Amino acid sequence: MLWLLVAPLALALAYFAMLDGWYLVRVPCAVLRARLLQPPVRDLLAEQRFAGRVLPSDLDLLLHMNNARYLREADVARAAHLTRCGVLGALRALGARAVLAASCARYRRSLRLLEPFEVRTRLLGWDDRAFYLEARFVSLRDGFVCALLRSRQHVLGTSPERVVQHLCKRRVEPPELPEDLRHWIAYNEASSQLLRAESGLSSATKDQ
Repeated sequence: MLWLLVAPLALALAYFAMLDGWYLVRVPCAVLRARLLQPPVRDLLAEQRFAGRVLPSDLDLLLHMNNARYLREADVARAAHLTRCGVLGALRALGARAVLAASCARYRRSLRLLEPFEVRTRLLGWDDRAFYLEARFVSLRDGFVCALLRSRQHVLGTSPERVVQHLCKRRVEPPELPEDLRHWIAYNEASSQLLRAESGLSSATKDQ
């Protein structure tokens, strides 16, 4: 009967050793919580808040939250955000999906061990190919914005306009994007053109 105890333990160890275990658990849990336990958000541009705390596993050698952990926390918060405002459901209904095509992060102050924080996510707007989102990491100790992340969610299988139209039951004009975000979009497009040229691809070829 010992194997009944050893086998689950071995499977759990293999799961966390060979796969990114916590991430593969947290994202579905965040989506289910947003879908089943939290009210839907009707305003697509409304800010949503996702609570977090710096754990020992989040630390780097300098004993503050690892730079990569900000991207992961933003990913989990973004999944919950898109679930509550209905975008993930609309994508599924349209037989489409969204993938992270670009992101940038600005780090302003370190988050320390056990420090509570919120990831405040909002949809900034969209164009013919992608949604643009912002995530602010706000310390709950003093309200300081410790990091600011921007992300580009590339929509595959449909267009952002059709997703919004599916949600709102009418055509909606996208809001004007902030000036700094427009500069970032232009940078990404210039970078894509350079990489396509290096690969010998046509300038008309779209990123996959």
